[in-house]
Amino acid sequence: MSACLSRQLLKQKQIDLVICFAPTVQVAGSFTRVMEEILEAQFDGQLGSLGGAYTYQAMSFRDERFWSLFDQYRVLVIFDEIHHCATQEELSGNIWGQQIAERIQTKAQFTLALSGTPWRTDDGLVALARYTSPKGELVRDFVYGLEQAIKDRVCRTPRIVLLDNESITRTKIKQSEELSEQFLSIKDLLFNSDTKYQDLLEQEKAIAKILEIANEKLNVLRKDKPNAAGLIVASNVAHAKQIAKVLLSQGETSLVVNYENSDAQKDINTFRHANMRWIISVGMISEGTDIPRLQVCCYLSRVRTELYLRQVLGRILRRSSHVDALAWLYLYIEPRLEEYCHRIQVDLPWDPAVVSKLQIGEAITSEQESHTSNAITADIVLDLKSPTGTEVSEIHSTSTCLDFCVSLHLSEIYVQRVLNLFM
Repeated sequence: MSACLSRQLLKQKQIDLVICFAPTVQVAGSFTRVMEEILEAQFDGQLGSLGGAYTYQAMSFRDERFWSLFDQYRVLVIFDEIHHCATQEELSGNIWGQQIAERIQTKAQFTLALSGTPWRTDDGLVALARYTSPKGELVRDFVYGLEQAIKDRVCRTPRIVLLDNESITRTKIKQSEELSEQFLSIKDLLFNSDTKYQDLLEQEKAIAKILEIANEKLNVLRKDKPNAAGLIVASNVAHAKQIAKVLLSQGETSLVVNYENSDAQKDINTFRHANMRWIISVGMISEGTDIPRLQVCCYLSRVRTELYLRQVLGRILRRSSHVDALAWLYLYIEPRLEEYCHRIQVDLPWDPAVVSKLQIGEAITSEQESHTSNAITADIVLDLKSPTGTEVSEIHSTSTCLDFCVSLHLSEIYVQRVLNLFM
C-alpha cells in the first residue's frame, strides 16, 4: 500500500523522494525490495535512487547531509510500526521519537505512520499520533482491521487453542517430609502456589503434547498446501534447543534462529522459500517478519503482553493462496494470555466466536466450520497418552535439592479450549 501511494505521489509530482523507517533490518530490506518492484526504480539510498529504507536505530547515526534532504527536497517519510517511537508533552519520549519531532515532523512534505498495534505498553504517546486528550483515545486517520482483511482474503481467520490440565499435583520434598497439593487447573496452580508459568513451559512432556497437537494440525494443512509451516516461539536459547530436541524425538527436524546467531536473518530468508516444516524463534520472528507459508504457531514464550502476543499471531495470518484460509495458534492457559486471547475478538464485535466441539483426532466438518454460537469457549476433554505410556509427567523447580525439591505431576486429562474467531 505504501509503495503504491509513493508511486502515485511521484507520478503526480507532489514529492521528490521517499524515505522509510522500520524497526528491524529485515523489514527495512522488505521495504527496499517492494519499493524497487512497485516504483520500478533504484531504492537503495545511493546516487540516482528515489530513496532508501533504514532502521529506527540508524536515525542516531545519520549525518547532517542526510537530514538536509528534508530542506532540499519534498520528501514522503513512511514509518512502519510507529508505536516504537514515543513522544510526551511533559517528557522527552524516546530517542527515535525525539528525532522524528525535531528532524522530520515539520520538514517532511508528507508522513505516513503505520502500526498493527497502535499503542505502547508504557502508556507513552505514539510519535506523530493525535489524541483526544493527553491520555485520551488515539485518533486514527484510516483503519484497515482484521475484519476487513479477512473479508478481502488478505488475512487468514485465526483459531486460538488454549490448553489446560484439570488434575495437577505439586509435591514438595524437604529432607524427609513430603507435602502434596492438588490443583484443578493451570490457573489454580499459578494463583495458589509459587510455581511459575516458565516452569510449565520448560516441562518436556508439556512441550511434547502441544507440539504433538500442532504437528497433527500441520499435517492436515499440508495436504492442501504442501509448503505450510509452523512457528514455535521459545523463551530463551536453551529453551529453543530443548524444543528442537523434543521435535526431533517426534521425527521432526527444525531450524532454530536466535539473537546470538549472526546468520539468523539469512536462515530466516532461506526458511521463507524452503519446504522445512518448523522454525523455532527466540526474539527473532515477531513483528514485521514476512513468511506467508507460516500457518501454525506454538506460543511457548514467557513474555505475557498483549502487544507481543498479537505480533506473534500476526506472523501466521497473511494469506498466500486460496486454500490457506485458517491459522492456528496453540498455547497453554495463563490468566493474562487467556484475557488477551478473548480480547482479540473485540476486533470483530459483530461476530460471535465460533465454537467446535470435537475429540482429539476428530475431523472438523464443513457444517461445524459454518456453525456459529454465542459461546466463547468449549471444553474438549483430550485423552493424552504420554509417549512412554505413563500416566504423569514431571517438572522440577530450579531450587537445589540440597534444600528441597519440587515436582509437578500433570494428569493425562487435558482440556482444550478452542476460540474459533472471525468466521
